[in-house]
Amino acid sequence: MSVANKPDMPSHAIDAASAWVGHEMAARPSEWLETLTADDIEDLESASAYFLELNSDLKDIDRHNFPLRHFDNHLERLRHKLLHGVGVEVLRGLVASKYSREFLSVMFCGVGAYIGSARSQNSAGDLLGVVQNTGANAADTNTRIYQTSARQTFHTDSADVVGLLCLRAAKKGGLSLLVSATTIYNRMRRDCAELLALLFDPIATDRRGEIPEGAKPYMEIPPLSWHAAQLTVFYQRQYIDSAQRFQGAMKLTREHIAALNKFDQLANDPELYFSMQLEPGDMQFVYNHTQLHDRTGFEDWTEEGKQRLLLRLWLSVPGDRPLPPCFRERYGSIEIGNRGGIIT
Repeated sequence: MSVANKPDMPSHAIDAASAWVGHEMAARPSEWLETLTADDIEDLESASAYFLELNSDLKDIDRHNFPLRHFDNHLERLRHKLLHGVGVEVLRGLVASKYSREFLSVMFCGVGAYIGSARSQNSAGDLLGVVQNTGANAADTNTRIYQTSARQTFHTDSADVVGLLCLRAAKKGGLSLLVSATTIYNRMRRDCAELLALLFDPIATDRRGEIPEGAKPYMEIPPLSWHAAQLTVFYQRQYIDSAQRFQGAMKLTREHIAALNKFDQLANDPELYFSMQLEPGDMQFVYNHTQLHDRTGFEDWTEEGKQRLLLRLWLSVPGDRPLPPCFRERYGSIEIGNRGGIIT
């Protein structure tokens, strides 16, 4: 079946700001890198100090108790860039060693509150995630890959936007990689339309042990969906492969495997992706519905207190695109501004 006549997928290439090419993005950091001014940092510090004086719970942070005098104008532009532009931005300029972890957590969550509402990242309901190597076995089918030092694969997270705050970098490696799913779609449409069509099938993805009551241990969400005139990606190849162990999960045909392999090949094409080293103090925000992110393997420090450490936010963004009904399997609700995260 060709792209042109398969239901529920576009019949044309997608011309959008999200359809960028990695080597061009790397050459134009002004499109995705924002260096904070002294006034910006002072504004963030003041709002963080104000919130801490309230002795409020971090889960209750919002625009009212994290008051910004002017940087909120940039955060509105950032939100628009995520939803309608290139889909990624890094805020750089904070000196992480200047602040306590508590102060940085407040600053990060306060910035996130101007973009969207925080969502649960695990079955315990944690809104502020910790990304570090816990020594977990990457081969264990209940391990979340971010808990290891192993190379991840290009994937999306279960929220509209994922934010990372780097507290400490690895001794070696741990590069952040980004690639446009829109560009991958356009390349596959041009070069292998029959394989591309298979990525719109509801392929099983492993829940990795985080199973809502009454649900299957896997989800059936297509890697690519065309809904409300928008192309949306949902992808984690390692979890697709591990879902094949479940009875009842759709078995991948040779053609499906070829389509997934082609998708991965393009994601890992050095022309299409670009990389960055997040520095301590950097905040990175990525739009999950058009971009895939990855992280290279890393060698960590052996000294206690120096190991690679990042904080993570999953955000549901008001004014975002509609999502297809199948996303309820992962998000629980697909209500705009109130969706995403791990169902607890």
